Amino acid sequence: MEQRRWIAGNHFDLLENGEEFFPRVFACIANARREVIVETFILFEDKVGLQLQEALIAAARRGAQVDITIDDWGSPDLSERFLASLREAGVRVHSFNPGPRPFGLRPHLLRRMHRKIVVVDREVAFVGGINYSADHLGDFGPEAKQDYAVEIHGPLVAEIHRFCHGALAEGLRHAREERLWWRGRKKFRAAPEELAPAGSAEAMFVVRDNRRHMNDIERHYRIAIRAAKKRIVIANAYFFPGYRFIKELKRAARRGVDVRLVLQGQPDMQFVKTAAGMLYHHLLRAGVRVYEYCERPLHGKVAVMDDEWATVGSSNLDPMSLSFNLEANVIIRDRGFNRELSANLDKLMCKACNEITIEELGELKGWSLVRSFLAYHFTRRYPRWAQWLPRHVPRLLPAAAQPGKTLPPAFAVLKEKA
Repeated sequence: MEQRRWIAGNHFDLLENGEEFFPRVFACIANARREVIVETFILFEDKVGLQLQEALIAAARRGAQVDITIDDWGSPDLSERFLASLREAGVRVHSFNPGPRPFGLRPHLLRRMHRKIVVVDREVAFVGGINYSADHLGDFGPEAKQDYAVEIHGPLVAEIHRFCHGALAEGLRHAREERLWWRGRKKFRAAPEELAPAGSAEAMFVVRDNRRHMNDIERHYRIAIRAAKKRIVIANAYFFPGYRFIKELKRAARRGVDVRLVLQGQPDMQFVKTAAGMLYHHLLRAGVRVYEYCERPLHGKVAVMDDEWATVGSSNLDPMSLSFNLEANVIIRDRGFNRELSANLDKLMCKACNEITIEELGELKGWSLVRSFLAYHFTRRYPRWAQWLPRHVPRLLPAAAQPGKTLPPAFAVLKEKA
């Protein structure tokens, strides 16, 4: 298995919510000279999606090579007019796992392309949890999401760029596209040399897939938790990790590490809070402190440990992200970035969270006791069960609008989970 490596010489800017993320992405695309690559789970045809469309069309018309990959489940309602405008300008729009939906159900529902990545001219990259939809902006209202991404400069950008090219090649090859993915790429070809240093941060680009890197993101979390000596803060929208992950958190708390979890208090889906809540007693009794963010739905997937280690990405800490989805995180070793993200999370905990106490939860008994017991021990088993479920290879086809497509009620809510 390919081993991820620490790459020195990078600079990271933390971007909080759409107000900071979208202007930076759109500005970089506006300055693109050679190439733009975008991967996203959700692209909606709202004011944010239309801004992205406009930026990509302008880049393609200037002569840049533009590829955007969307997940067919996360972005199900794009109109033919929206897609045609992109294609006519020369943008190549790829759909992950497209195809018919018998009885309204999507085959391979559990295997989704959940990454959020942008690379422009192999000079700047963005990685995080923010989709292209208006609900990542504060003016969306009480349901606006709290989320994070990073802007990256330095040698790590070349690593992310290579990954994105490989993902395109693999996806199109498995879709049996006889036209090779690199045909027509006359304007830009990835250079083999590394990029010049842009800062002092060491970093690693870590992905989860269904073949060679099935547990890399979780494994790096657990390594960092084991190494932590003073402080762990994890802010994650969907928290229901595996048994080994929970065990490492409990061990860290018992050896005196200040372990804090920032989870959803105003969830976009009620079962998210219910699932996490079934683990609260186990965590609180071990000394883990739990905070529920109550200002609006939490959508972030970030963490800091001690004074240097931090991560930002697309991966939740639940069965979908840890065992099924295609995910991408950056792991950063840098005191300055750790301080910035730590201060942000401290502010959330102080001003917008309720701390959950064991007294507030009360004694576990009756159905609550049974439910908590089953949930805790389910975390022992689901990673092994997930390996037995079908693991199809990534498949990309040109995106196509499907007018009148509707989702059955039982599944409609799932597409909101990003």
